[in-house]
Amino acid sequence: MPIQVLMPALSPTMTEGNLVKWLKNEGDKIKAGEVIAEIETDKATMEVEAVDEGTLGKIVIPAGTDAVKVNSLIALILEDGEDASAINVPVAAVQPQPMAKPENAPIEVKVNIAAPALVSTQGDRVFASPLAKRIATQKGINLNQIQGSGPHGRIVKSDVENTRGNSAPITYSDSGFEDIKLNGMRKTIGKRLTDAKQTIPHFYLTIDCELDELLSFRTKLNAMPNAKVKLSVNDFVVKATALALMDAPDANVTFHGDYVRCYTQADVCVAVAIDGGLVTPIVKAANLKSLNEISLEVKDLAEKARAGKLPPEAYQGGSFTISNLGMYGIKHFDAIINPPQACILAVGAGEQRAVVRNGNIVAANMVTLTLSLDHRALDGAVGAAFLKALKGYIENPLSLLML
Repeated sequence: MPIQVLMPALSPTMTEGNLVKWLKNEGDKIKAGEVIAEIETDKATMEVEAVDEGTLGKIVIPAGTDAVKVNSLIALILEDGEDASAINVPVAAVQPQPMAKPENAPIEVKVNIAAPALVSTQGDRVFASPLAKRIATQKGINLNQIQGSGPHGRIVKSDVENTRGNSAPITYSDSGFEDIKLNGMRKTIGKRLTDAKQTIPHFYLTIDCELDELLSFRTKLNAMPNAKVKLSVNDFVVKATALALMDAPDANVTFHGDYVRCYTQADVCVAVAIDGGLVTPIVKAANLKSLNEISLEVKDLAEKARAGKLPPEAYQGGSFTISNLGMYGIKHFDAIINPPQACILAVGAGEQRAVVRNGNIVAANMVTLTLSLDHRALDGAVGAAFLKALKGYIENPLSLLML
């Protein structure tokens, strides 16, 4: 009897995913553990491995199908001695419903431009990095029409970014705009944050912190001969936040309707911008880790996130989130809470400002921090206690090494 290959649940909350690509054709031999397909979740593109060996007898759900329900039949594998006559798939299973076109849909115009030389392939598999594949899927680009600039003709990120989907239909309207289909991540972000903004009673607390001591301390640490990593200001903020949550534990909570869950450690999520959206990988037990450990972990998580290789357990959960837009020059912003968390900290840009010190106006490096809070879970006094502790750690960075 043919072995059923079902749409896997790659995380506890996953209900559907996009079947991006088949890496095997019907009739190909398959070994247990071999990658046979790529599936896009709302956060990353994941590989699907075969659990049994045999022959790929039937691809039930074709590549490029969106919103495939978890546990849906996607393929059948024939065991040794079986042939195609053993396959019996319900018609409904092999005919996924096409997406409905909106009313007054824009006119589709196919743009045909001479294709560049093809890259090396093995069968129908194109040699491309995982990030290049994901970007190509989002932009509707056929990888077979791209000349790779990487080793041995491998397609890399820059090759896809410099291509405008010449082999795919591009949808334009008469008024000159282009409609770009939302990917799974963008849809999920939109739904979750709409729900959060509509249902969570947000309120905001803002505080300014002086950075001069921190910046000087950071320069000294990075200049040490045995320095293993180059620490960023964000690394200090993560550590300071974790310790402040230990000092103000009532802020280290998540809200669950009729109860609040309190945490004994600070699992701090760090928002990372990636192509097509953002993810919030977790630095677990950040209060127990050194600045070096935090720095290495954040860099590793960010690299995996941007490559689409972040496993679900690396971004699901967490008791608190930091969103830092300071590197973009943003002075102040209000972040939206990521439920069920009850707080998110928005970090602005460090900049020189005029401040009054001992009756004199002097220049100082300052940063504005804004805490968004869920009023169902905590009150202003709790948020104020957390920000007071956070300010103390940021303005006295030596204390980060003592705890």
